[in-house]
Amino acid sequence: MKIKYLPLAIVLASLSACVKLDESPKSFISPEQFYKTAGDAISAVNAIYYPMVDNSTGAQPIYNRLFYTGLDFLTDDLDAGPGSPNAEVRALAKLTHASTNLRIQQIWTEHYEGINKANIALERIPAIEMDGKLKNRLLGEARFLRGFYYFNLVRLYGDVPLLLKDQTQLSLAELQVPRTPKEQVFLQIINDLETAVSLFKAASAGEAGRATEGAAVSLLSKVYLTRRDWANAVKYADAVINGSYGYALFDDYAQVFLPAYKNGKEHIFSAQIKGSTISTGHLITSSDIRSGVPGLKGSYGNQLAFYTVGSDNFFSLYKLYSAKDKRKRTSFVTYYISPTDGKKYATINAPGDSVPFINKNWDPNYASTGNSDANMNILRYAEVILIDAEAENELNGPTTKAYGAINKIRKRAGLADLTTGLTKDQFRDSVYLDRRLELVGECQRYFDLIRQTGTEVTGVGPEGKGILLKNLKLVGKNNVAARHYLYAIPQGEIDRNPKLTQNPGW
Repeated sequence: MKIKYLPLAIVLASLSACVKLDESPKSFISPEQFYKTAGDAISAVNAIYYPMVDNSTGAQPIYNRLFYTGLDFLTDDLDAGPGSPNAEVRALAKLTHASTNLRIQQIWTEHYEGINKANIALERIPAIEMDGKLKNRLLGEARFLRGFYYFNLVRLYGDVPLLLKDQTQLSLAELQVPRTPKEQVFLQIINDLETAVSLFKAASAGEAGRATEGAAVSLLSKVYLTRRDWANAVKYADAVINGSYGYALFDDYAQVFLPAYKNGKEHIFSAQIKGSTISTGHLITSSDIRSGVPGLKGSYGNQLAFYTVGSDNFFSLYKLYSAKDKRKRTSFVTYYISPTDGKKYATINAPGDSVPFINKNWDPNYASTGNSDANMNILRYAEVILIDAEAENELNGPTTKAYGAINKIRKRAGLADLTTGLTKDQFRDSVYLDRRLELVGECQRYFDLIRQTGTEVTGVGPEGKGILLKNLKLVGKNNVAARHYLYAIPQGEIDRNPKLTQNPGW
């Protein structure tokens, strides 16, 4: 049996209409009847992962294109290409969107859908008689995933309702709660992740692709980095790097993204995508590919942000890579060979200047299967190393340890060691540049833009030195404003819950 749960928005709407009904259901399995066996417990936890990659309503799942159209398009890396004609999406790319924007609502709804599934699992699984180690593993996964979903929400929306009980069992009054201060939400995230670590230590090993102790420790390093708690960010990053989790960099950067190497030694936590087995298919790959290539399904919905530098009207992130950087050749392609006619297809911006297309979601079998099995990376070992370099620099300056960390990433990319003798500010800028070049197309850029600081006082962002406005205006996204440091609370949620308040400027 396939069980489905309702996202918060739907739950609220349903209760608004039917709260006075008192009917005894006759023909479905109630929660009390379902959660009885180990199989039921596994199904409950599997359901928590579901919003990341699939959606039975046909909407874009979080890590299967929603975070491209609803997150990366708001950055200086990407733009809405010709294959993204949706007016709501194009408004996001221009930063002219309102609190009623569909993607803003979907991101909220799908995260709360995952959170509620985690709440259900955490409430029901403890009472099931089953193997203790398996139970600990499943509860650890549920704790990790709830913390993970809240981590995304609190970074995007700031204060959010902190719901820790099964929403389908609550009254309308219990669902209509005010936003919880983000500091309290962060404390809950840390509690969930630390509890997950403890549970995983007393658990059986899970299948590849599931959350693990190493993933929980890695995410803790990222949570503390976001909170600018540099000592704890270093502590947890070091625990991953020096621990016995078995993580390492692939020798070849290209292996990070190829389906043949998925869930390998560098992959700490990924959205598991097998295009042919999920209802939506792999939505990102076709949006990366140039349209009009015989034998390939391409729509070119994901376009790099082009802007003018000097006499170059088609400058982009692509041109920030040095010619030696191996990541450039893996992350992008500038032409396709048609599997049907064997001809070369490219789009020319200017003589000698071809359009670069994102290539990280490419599956070598795409032409024959029409789908991609490439996972979406969420946490990988290279990022933990970069977290270590950044936090160490903030804590102690550009030490030998900080240089050692960033040079691991540069060496794999085929680059020389970072110039010695940099100041703390210069080293920070170098780490952020390598994060951008290393992680492009992995839904990280917006989160970096809202937490990064520069050397000049801008009056916005962390420490009043935020760089979001400056960077987006550089690429011609001149509608950016201070309010974009936070997403709008979806207007539909405010309409359903009068206790919710809007973020400043929206």
